[in-house]
Amino acid sequence: MARKKSWREKLYDSKDLPKIVKSDDKKCKRWGMKEGDTMVVPAPIEVDEIMKKIPKGKLITINEIRKILAKKHNATIACPLTTGIFVRIAAEAAVEAEQEGEKNITPYWRTLKAGGVLNEKYPGGIEKQKKLLEDEGHKIIQKGKKFLVVDFEKKLVNWQELIEN
Repeated sequence: MARKKSWREKLYDSKDLPKIVKSDDKKCKRWGMKEGDTMVVPAPIEVDEIMKKIPKGKLITINEIRKILAKKHNATIACPLTTGIFVRIAAEAAVEAEQEGEKNITPYWRTLKAGGVLNEKYPGGIEKQKKLLEDEGHKIIQKGKKFLVVDFEKKLVNWQELIEN
């Protein structure tokens, strides 16, 4: 039986990514693309590199990461599905690195879902992300079943500046 890859191995296993794909009928309908639009399927490490740039006290959403990736690759959009998966891989790889004694890990907890919502798929779930964000001064509230950062919009990093740096 083959050994299961670690999260860090998954993070650095870019396969044939990034790649640009042209829109087709299926993608057009699913992601709201028009004929001739392009979509970048990023490499996992590209997503991690963006997440690493988010300073303490600031936040970013997965959708903003997608905007950065699309601009970087001159594509119409970045794939929502793979970007979300790679955010999770970056988070899991960061925890793996921390467990092995690394101090300077990717601050994955600063990456939120759309609308400032916490990510239940992160290591330790909502509770761990909530604690890490509160430790950095963010206020978290519960709305229905979701947890979100209060006034998260005011704390978003300027993603255009991230592209330049």
